[in-house]
Amino acid sequence: MSLLKCGKRKLDLHTTQVMGILNVTPDSFSDGGHLYSQSTLSLDKAVKHAEQMLADGASIIDIGGESTRPGAAEVSLQEEMDRVLPVLERLSAEVDVVTSIDTSSPELMREAAQLGAGIINDVRALGREGALEAAAATGLPVCVMHMQGSPATMQRAPSYDDVVAEVLDFLRQQVERCAAAGIDRSQVIVDPGFGFGKTLEHNLLLLQQMDRLLELGVPVLSGTSRKSMIGNLLNREPDQRLAGGLATVVLAVERGARIIRVHDVAATVDAVRMTEAVLAQSVGN
Repeated sequence: MSLLKCGKRKLDLHTTQVMGILNVTPDSFSDGGHLYSQSTLSLDKAVKHAEQMLADGASIIDIGGESTRPGAAEVSLQEEMDRVLPVLERLSAEVDVVTSIDTSSPELMREAAQLGAGIINDVRALGREGALEAAAATGLPVCVMHMQGSPATMQRAPSYDDVVAEVLDFLRQQVERCAAAGIDRSQVIVDPGFGFGKTLEHNLLLLQQMDRLLELGVPVLSGTSRKSMIGNLLNREPDQRLAGGLATVVLAVERGARIIRVHDVAATVDAVRMTEAVLAQSVGN
């Protein structure tokens, strides 16, 4: 569980790693379009943003070409590949960092692995036809996430008898499914999917009891950055959610999360390191 083999690079999960979000979409819920000019992706802006996140302390850059905000429509495979692959190719050539590809498309998984991607991050938990087989063939670590419904429908009326137990059971099944397909358990990451088919109460309960996911024996990724759970509770717009987001980061690290996926890297790295320093102190010091 402590070492992820990400292609040519490795990640030591004895310490919490910060994953910087690089949305190459024109319509992401919180930062969509800032890398676009007249609907055309600026590769230079994307690379510069990735370099800044790396300088701020990110050890992973997560590249996504499809918005999965509530109500989002799916994009075509060709459009997703046209958005993601040129950015990945540039980063692989110019930036020394583990890259993660936020995709559900098996074709993109294969192409990205060929171009040097280090992690496959799938909000649909390798649910599309051929995705599990494609992910296994790459030999890369995979992150599987819980989502009730689809991005287009997930927030209409999410309902659970016991959200923590149901998310835990789903993720346990996905770990077993990955192992059966030949993906080593040490290379599987789980994500409870904050905001993906959950009410505010569901999200708060998941964060409160996140340490239960450690039962699975695999690394846990937490992604709460700028999400509506913060906005709804604090009445804040996406660009005003940093303080609330940092509180969720501290709680996630305290509960055992080893990868934190965020937009605001520098502040998050400070919060993570401070939290880890406190947790490292033994009683009586």
